[in-house]
Amino acid sequence: MPRGRASTYDDQRDTIRERAAALFAKRGYPSTSMNQVAEACNLSKAALYHYYPDKYSLLLSIADGHVSRLATLIQDERSLALKGEARLRHLIHRIVEEYAGAQDAHRVLTEDVKFLEPQDRERVLDKERQVVDGFAAAVSEMRAGKPSTHLSKPLTMLLFGMINWMFTWMRPDGELDHAAMGPIVADLFLGGISQVTLPPTAMAGDAAYQRD
Repeated sequence: MPRGRASTYDDQRDTIRERAAALFAKRGYPSTSMNQVAEACNLSKAALYHYYPDKYSLLLSIADGHVSRLATLIQDERSLALKGEARLRHLIHRIVEEYAGAQDAHRVLTEDVKFLEPQDRERVLDKERQVVDGFAAAVSEMRAGKPSTHLSKPLTMLLFGMINWMFTWMRPDGELDHAAMGPIVADLFLGGISQVTLPPTAMAGDAAYQRD
């Protein structure tokens, strides 16, 4: 009889994916070897191949897994009875917090999706479009009956411009974490600079960001 998978199989795959994402994010997908991934996971190369047959399968798992979680978030939001500003704020808060534990995966999705085969890349990009469309629908709802309703999609892309690149400057030990940044992004997008408020525990100054 064939041997079944160990109960820790999925946990080990998750660990490998997370550590590979960290390497890809730091070094780039082309410059990272399976030997380096195995070393980061404290596994032999043979053991690593038991979980992922090659580096490409790792890249696909990281990118598709991350965007699938974002698409699921959009689907979950549709089941809530939120409307208008409350809906959009909740969406912003949730996606910013989702990024908190997925900064490496998001960098891989942003920078390395170009290395996927066309069919795989299109599947990942299609899920990205689902996420954008979910936000655009919430933005459009707030602009119902107003002139230039076709601006909902460009406005959505501007919103993602704020969110998508937070991983380049936010520090894990900064005064503002992702839970605090969600409301700040929502305030800025919906009301402008004058409507942004800091959490009570946040300190003034530049402690929350870093420059290259």
